[in-house]
Amino acid sequence: MALVQRSIAVLDAPSNLGLRPPREGHEPGVRGLAAALRGHGVVDRLGAADAGRVEPPPYSFAAEPVTGFLNGPAIAEFSVRLADRVGDLLDARRFPLVLGGDCGIALGPALALRRRGSYGFVYLDGHDDYSPLRDPASRHGRFTAGGTALALVTGHGPAALTDIEGLGPYIAEEHAAHIGVQYEPEDLELFDHEPFRTSPIHRYPIEYVREHGAAAAAEAARRDLAAAPVEGHWIHIDADVLDKSVMSAVDSPNPDGLSLPEFTEVLATLLGDPRAVGMHVGIYDPELDPSGEAGGALVDALVTALTR
Repeated sequence: MALVQRSIAVLDAPSNLGLRPPREGHEPGVRGLAAALRGHGVVDRLGAADAGRVEPPPYSFAAEPVTGFLNGPAIAEFSVRLADRVGDLLDARRFPLVLGGDCGIALGPALALRRRGSYGFVYLDGHDDYSPLRDPASRHGRFTAGGTALALVTGHGPAALTDIEGLGPYIAEEHAAHIGVQYEPEDLELFDHEPFRTSPIHRYPIEYVREHGAAAAAEAARRDLAAAPVEGHWIHIDADVLDKSVMSAVDSPNPDGLSLPEFTEVLATLLGDPRAVGMHVGIYDPELDPSGEAGGALVDALVTALTR
């Protein structure tokens, strides 16, 4: 596969605002993702520019009744500032590599893209981040942007998050492709997955990957977006798309996720398309990886895919 030459700029967006606390009084550790991946040399190994950091607002443990989302107003404010920085990099013809953070940081790049036209999204995640709860009243005030990011960027949720600057939906559903979802028994009990299955989102679940191969799933997503009337696409990476044998440092380890070679192949295939304009990485929690082994493997895969 021919290497697409890119001018990469690494931007930190260490927001954990979109996750519930892992235990009482303790913030989610994904806020340390960016520093950890930098510690593994991601900037130097990519020969990337250092684009600095967008500082998130303070984390609040309190329910937020107006938006219904934990830290909802803070996420909206942070998303605007992140969109500004991502947009500056795009306008400078850089390829932003945004280091999160939880999956809720997707709102920033999605807003930046929408300000500039119509773009696609490729969503690599072990969860669909779209399906509604069967009993939404049970979590009002404590919905999480990290667990509903694909729904939010495609226009489902409170206007404070889905219609910033009157630009929602940021991504049309038919311009989104999802790779790697699988459903555990608890997911089937808690969430109604029928809206996701019947949506126009292009879906390549783990069963498709097992039957056809990782590269085939990525090629199919590329074809979907090549046929769409978009100016380019963004890549979302949740580290829990990886199998728990190689990535246990996430809040929901994946019992049947992608291997590191499969992940690298998917990412390299997607990046082989010159219309890929940027990507972000989220959910890896260095507090759950005291040896740093999982973080190092993640950086190895990112560097391989981006320089292949």
